[in-house]
Amino acid sequence: MSRIGKLPIPIATNVQVDIAGSTVTVKGPKGELVREFPAGISFQQADGKVLVVRPDDEKRSRALHGLSRSLLNNMVIGVADGFTRTLELQGVGYRATQAGQKVNLAVGYSHPVEVEPPPGIQLEVEGTSRVHVRGIDKELVGQVAANIRKVRKPEPYKGKGIRYLGERVRRKAGKAGKAGK
Repeated sequence: MSRIGKLPIPIATNVQVDIAGSTVTVKGPKGELVREFPAGISFQQADGKVLVVRPDDEKRSRALHGLSRSLLNNMVIGVADGFTRTLELQGVGYRATQAGQKVNLAVGYSHPVEVEPPPGIQLEVEGTSRVHVRGIDKELVGQVAANIRKVRKPEPYKGKGIRYLGERVRRKAGKAGKAGK
């Protein structure tokens, strides 16, 4: 039995879960999420909890059991509290500025890079070196943050670039210089 899959998903009082076959709709104070789950995976709802049930012990069913539980749990957390991913800009002259919904990044290129968020995502700049990506869909928040990081990944010699908050960049020593003459 999947250790993750067998855990019940607690449903907050302000969150509503509607199960219609393999389609699950989760509504909460932050918004609404709808997801189609694989055939065979079923859900049982009782006393403020949802339990994910798999039909058999085949390899595919076991693999989808924990995944389905995690996806549904992320939907419930997302509509209740939302998700945030924070990015840091490190480097001389690297800065971010807010322009309405968009964020302009000055990260060492000859031009500023403009990032426009997809629907359901809010970008917020704190100071000039932090960008917060907020939304209710964990998968989309992570993907937008990864796309922003891809604009200028942290490089290993000086550590300049866009990184996640708390990310450690492995540094390299670089050249030894003019030794041996």
